Amino acid sequence: MRQFYALNTPGRWAVLAIASVAVAACGGNDSADAAPAPLACEKLVGLAIPASAIHLPTSGGSVLTATPVEASGSGAAAIAAHCLVTARIGPVDAAAPDIRLNVALPMAWNSKAMMFGGGGFNGSVPNVRGNVSNGPLDQPTPLGRGYATFASDSGHQANAYGSQDGTWGLNDEAVRNFGGDALKKTRDAALHIVKARYAASPQKSYFAGGSTGGREALAAIQRWPADWDGAIAWYPAWNDAAALLGGHRSNIALAQPGAYPNVPKRALVYKAAMEACDALDGVQDGLISHQKQCNARFDPALATVGGAALRCAGGADTGDHCLSDAQIRALQVMNTDTVFNFPLASGETRYPGYNVWGADLGITSNPSPVQPTVTFLALGTAAPAMPVPRTAPYISVLVDQWIKYSVTRDPGFNSLLLDPENPGPWAPRISELSRQLDTGTDISAFAAKGGKLLLAHGLADVLVSSRATEDYYRRLQSQMGAERVRSFARYYEVPGLGHAVSTAFNATWDSLTTLERWVESGTAPGNQVTTDVTGVPGRTRPLCDYPQWPRYKGTGDVNLAASFACTE
Repeated sequence: MRQFYALNTPGRWAVLAIASVAVAACGGNDSADAAPAPLACEKLVGLAIPASAIHLPTSGGSVLTATPVEASGSGAAAIAAHCLVTARIGPVDAAAPDIRLNVALPMAWNSKAMMFGGGGFNGSVPNVRGNVSNGPLDQPTPLGRGYATFASDSGHQANAYGSQDGTWGLNDEAVRNFGGDALKKTRDAALHIVKARYAASPQKSYFAGGSTGGREALAAIQRWPADWDGAIAWYPAWNDAAALLGGHRSNIALAQPGAYPNVPKRALVYKAAMEACDALDGVQDGLISHQKQCNARFDPALATVGGAALRCAGGADTGDHCLSDAQIRALQVMNTDTVFNFPLASGETRYPGYNVWGADLGITSNPSPVQPTVTFLALGTAAPAMPVPRTAPYISVLVDQWIKYSVTRDPGFNSLLLDPENPGPWAPRISELSRQLDTGTDISAFAAKGGKLLLAHGLADVLVSSRATEDYYRRLQSQMGAERVRSFARYYEVPGLGHAVSTAFNATWDSLTTLERWVESGTAPGNQVTTDVTGVPGRTRPLCDYPQWPRYKGTGDVNLAASFACTE
């Protein structure tokens, strides 16, 4: 997150690689061997996926099962009648795992395709019958709209650690697959199946994902722009190696004696930040909309909560009514940049801090039905330690697995001893991994072909920093100019939203309709609105074009987007 390819002759890999580059350079991505007539669902079983149909090295693949599924449910939750396909793509290295993929082929196809991204280290196939990340609850899913949908496990099958399993890092082909190669292999194999079923290729193809899936969306349009017409990337871990190193700096800080804040202390710092920053947007509504100003003014060492000092007198831990100096230091580490004092092949030099102030770090006393997920993806319920508890922060388990299996390849290695800013003998290996895991920001070829990109990120995310997504968008503007970027990309930040979910503002947005209109009819996004389905169900806020943020106009229903204006 490694054995080498088992090839009898070194020249074979070179030929395969050269052929792949030649195909990519010519823009050829689709197999010319489409079936002459549509195949019934059951006839897809056993369908061969030749290696020549996949424009990266594989040993080919096949369809394992193809099951007709009748329509069920009603409204937006309805599942359209479709053919559900499972398939495999074989590796070149016999010791590497397969890529497993699923494809849902609607009986009423709209001639479009949608690929879903995964999460964490993947290891399981995303729900191809589900919605896009943070999609609306009152609109059909992509399958319900008639899309042929597909996704894969990115080239390995997870163990009991699920999306945090890093054991695949021992195999080089699996590492390359997770780094991005599986995206191209999955897309090409899925399109071979789509063409066999319908005897036609998709007229439009989109990619949607969040977190790792957001990185995958950005990697796909950057590395294979000819394949995609549009992409939706929520809270993308686009500079993944950098993000892992940034998260590990937080792990080390939280692992220090007395540094890990318990639930009452998390609630305390949350309340203090709200008292200091909630009204910065013109109204006290339980959301911090002007996060940058909050970050600039809030200091936990000087803050008060309910009129009392947030910092414990003298700095020692004197109970749940205050934070000790050790706990304040750990939170301040999370809030600040991780600076790499060694070169990364990807060119990344730092990973920005997280918006800690006003974020739900895992307040388990909250009765919200999404609180367990929020806690799991934030600070968990146990401090980082060796061995790392499964209940430690999500990033702690993830990075521990990455360091043990991808970096050191020593399952017994004490990951807390690796300094992410000065990794010493492990620097060259981390640099090598960054070349695959960190996604480039040059998407000029995607823009030139008319591709459109929607980016979004919650401001209370302490797993993948929204400041990193700001960096990505600013790099686009620096490379291409703000007006050019505006012609093909939008970036929105959502106050109160953590990583994927939130107890304060659990955001939904009909991003797919927005993307379809932009790509297919040239209607650029305007007046976008996000709807809360958990904190205050039905509450709406405007999605403001970055760097704008929503400010209360001074009158009107505080729960309506129309009462807010986007401002800088």
